Amino acid sequence: MLASCVLDGRTGHEAGRALLAQLYGEATGQPLPPIVIGEWGKPAFAEGDWHFSISHTKNHAFCVLAKENIAIDAEELNRRVNLSLAEKILSPDETAQFYTTPDKKRALLTFWVLKEAAAKLSGRGLHGYPNDTAFSLDDPRVRELDGCLVAILREGEAYAV
Repeated sequence: MLASCVLDGRTGHEAGRALLAQLYGEATGQPLPPIVIGEWGKPAFAEGDWHFSISHTKNHAFCVLAKENIAIDAEELNRRVNLSLAEKILSPDETAQFYTTPDKKRALLTFWVLKEAAAKLSGRGLHGYPNDTAFSLDDPRVRELDGCLVAILREGEAYAV
């Protein structure tokens, strides 16, 4: 399940938690259960078999809820991007794709949302430069939603070399 909203004066945290409560209520008919923070900072429900992930941008919040480990990341398409980051964060295969595409900004954002979602899925977050992945610019797990690129990854999907 996926939900999104405009922040409308709320923080990303507030809007994300509201989306999570909405999705959880729709899925289970129950109020939102307690949330705990894992060793590496990943939030999870204290009990049960539901998993969630929240991402927010300057203007939007996104939330996914599923019965398997799941992760989401989003970036506004109109945000400023330093294209020189490509050299640090892309693997050799990703770098080759980056240099052959006409829309380098979109390419870098595509790779970034995939990398960030993969880091969230692992529960360990980002450490150093995430240049050991093997993503593709045409990855079907990335979509455009409300002026943002959004990546959703699920447990068991290959995402790293």
